[in-house]
Amino acid sequence: MTFRRDDFHTAPGTLSRWYALAWVLFAAAAWTVRRLGARQAAVFVLVGSAAVAATGLLGPPRTSTDAYRYAWDGRVQAAGISPYDHAPEDPALAPLRDRWLFPKGSACHGPDRAPVRPAAEPPAPGAHPRTDPAPDHTPDTPSNTRKTSGHTRGTSGPAESQCTRLNRPAVHTIYPPVAEGYFLLVHRSAPSGSTLLPLQTGGALLSVATTAVLLAAARRRPDPRLATARAALWAWCPAVPVEAVNNAHVDALGALLTVAGLVAVPRRRALGGVLLGAAIAAKLLPAVTLPGALSGILAMNSKTPKDPENAGSPASPTTRLRRAAATAVRPAAAIVLPAAAVVALGYLPYVLLSRSSVLGYLTGYVAEEGYETGSTAAADKNRYALLRLLHPAPESWALPVVAAVLLVIVAWVLLRGDPGRPWRGALVVTGTAFLLMTPGYPWYALLVVALVALDGRWEWLGLPLAGVVQYVTARAVDDGAWVGTLGYAVAGAAVMAGWAVRALRAASAPPPPGPHAEAPDDAATPGSPPGSPATRPRRRRVPR
Repeated sequence: MTFRRDDFHTAPGTLSRWYALAWVLFAAAAWTVRRLGARQAAVFVLVGSAAVAATGLLGPPRTSTDAYRYAWDGRVQAAGISPYDHAPEDPALAPLRDRWLFPKGSACHGPDRAPVRPAAEPPAPGAHPRTDPAPDHTPDTPSNTRKTSGHTRGTSGPAESQCTRLNRPAVHTIYPPVAEGYFLLVHRSAPSGSTLLPLQTGGALLSVATTAVLLAAARRRPDPRLATARAALWAWCPAVPVEAVNNAHVDALGALLTVAGLVAVPRRRALGGVLLGAAIAAKLLPAVTLPGALSGILAMNSKTPKDPENAGSPASPTTRLRRAAATAVRPAAAIVLPAAAVVALGYLPYVLLSRSSVLGYLTGYVAEEGYETGSTAAADKNRYALLRLLHPAPESWALPVVAAVLLVIVAWVLLRGDPGRPWRGALVVTGTAFLLMTPGYPWYALLVVALVALDGRWEWLGLPLAGVVQYVTARAVDDGAWVGTLGYAVAGAAVMAGWAVRALRAASAPPPPGPHAEAPDDAATPGSPPGSPATRPRRRRVPR
């Protein structure tokens, strides 16, 4: 029912109600699957993942036009042109335009249509084309698009007005190289004449593949039954069919690579680094999970009992920390260097082939979203919504505060994080960044959903809900800023409540039955991956 009608522009309140009902059903199903055994749950989670993802194929994208830009970038690359060299409205790309991505005439009447200059047509012999200075006032042109400067006329009368389904047609692409490679792959694999269904199908395959990785990782966890049930937090989450499938956001590819990388890090650091680098080169946002991949790295070798300079005396905390940092360089490099190499190698072909910057519209996008110091767009888009509760104009001081808080969180993860569960540190850093910066696009939170499915701390699922409230529900009221702020405030309160409840449970839990008893999945020995000798019970040798 969520996908049956296009309510985003006409009835955002109705769309929000259907979406809320989907979340209620999801919560009930995710709670119920915990009662099943590991094998039963795995079947339900995997089959349900495919069924839920298939619902996103029931209609065209409902709340985003990003997939049209994906299709265009794939088409441009297939023509042998770098996607970073030209904006979509550039006349040099006019031969690649068609009526699907660049409608004309009455098809331009409606939302999500941006006017563009019509493609130049060769004049008739002896004709002298001229430009009519009178502006074109199209009554159905949305208020958030640019106005055309006029119609180009020839001897046969005014040319037909042209528009595009692509957002921001006047700027260069922003997507990193792995994403661009994915767009090209989908374009090459799609049947001739297809529109967005290949990209939506790709999103469905990526979402089910992420479920498969979660289920495979669950088999190696100390409590496979619980870990298998947690996979449903991704597989059945309504954010997945909406954003990964229906809107076909490339964030699904970033989430898949991030999950695979964090699962690989405890046992194969280099492979984990390669996968995390590919995730960063697909969406950039997964870069915030790198501190999680280094969880506990400063505490792994910090237990040095003696100071060699003062024999017989314990080493000072500063000395121990310095030694821990020195010994952490090698394992950190085993993760960070492969990740950086993948990002650099991904960009290299585009750097060699492009005449323009491969960063595209990235810096302009940051300013447009209000994340520059002193930006006036921050208030319009309700960025730093929770910090805005402390001061009505955080634009001038928010970035230093956000950086300081994140540095503290990262330091805590590096010192106290569990190397066997890098996804936990990644979730804390990523979730904190979301609460501080309050992004307005719910598809960004697909990364949070994937990390929650790995870690099981379901209270962080308030973040994708808050993104929907700010992006969809706020459109249903005149002044929607308070709606988005309320959504993120409730999400933050849920995170704090979950942390308090878990702390109380840990304090009141009875001690383990013996020094060698196996720890549960949420209380494994810090510094030891699940299933390692540090987390397995030891057997006493009995003399024969």
